[in-house]
Amino acid sequence: MNKRELEPGIKTELEAGTSYGDYLQLPTLLSAQVPRSTHHDEVLFIIQHQTSELWMKLLIHELDAAVALVRRDELEPSFKILSRVGQIQRMLFEQWSVLETLTPTEYLSFRGALGPASGFQSHQYRAVEFLLGNKDEKALLPFRHQPTVHAELARRLRTPSLYDEFLHHLARTGLPVPQEVLERDVSQPYEKHDGVVAVFRRVYEEPERFWDAYEMAEKLVDVEERFQLWRYRHMMTVMRVIGFKTGTGGSSGVGFLRKALDLRFFPELWDVRTELSPPAR
Repeated sequence: MNKRELEPGIKTELEAGTSYGDYLQLPTLLSAQVPRSTHHDEVLFIIQHQTSELWMKLLIHELDAAVALVRRDELEPSFKILSRVGQIQRMLFEQWSVLETLTPTEYLSFRGALGPASGFQSHQYRAVEFLLGNKDEKALLPFRHQPTVHAELARRLRTPSLYDEFLHHLARTGLPVPQEVLERDVSQPYEKHDGVVAVFRRVYEEPERFWDAYEMAEKLVDVEERFQLWRYRHMMTVMRVIGFKTGTGGSSGVGFLRKALDLRFFPELWDVRTELSPPAR
């Protein structure tokens, strides 16, 4: 018989509030897809972006935990968290393959329903960028109509990033991180400093001595590389679907996204690679 018998121990009598659906709030979650058009493919567009926001919620949760650990000089536990961050980033990257099945003709059939809505207005995406150090006060402007969201992003703008906390950790271990870097205004974009390149050169030249710092540096490079790959695939997906049209939120579209590829979270971790020489024998 091509049938699996129901095991007697499986619970089928459930009280209200105790089921899988109750635990996951599925009635709320699955009723949140409300298309504004009658076009079949708008559901894909909505779910793609809603699931991205769920993954970003987890990304923020994990990055906040990593920041707290680094602030307490607990680098090793943060490595596990950053490994999870990498897998979340992988999921965000792979999701673009689903949206890439949307043809230009299909998207244009419901694009007008979006009005001025745009991914640029994702407050969670902005929170991730602030956590990683891409600070920009002007990025708060689209959230002025949401006081609670605006206040939270303003708080994150003024809070040290993961990289800021790592540099402070290095200073506490005795490495000569320049004082002007440690005392900088963390609400401003981070600028490369040759003194920090020199610190990382020492870390990379003596990995056995500075193993935790060395490992953390590589974890951060992983995070930034994956983020840049995500940015690039986002740009390519937009180009594939709308070409060089203006974005729904008023940006130049592909041109605006391309400029983001020039931004770096951890510039010295990339520049130090050029500075390194083969170890002496």
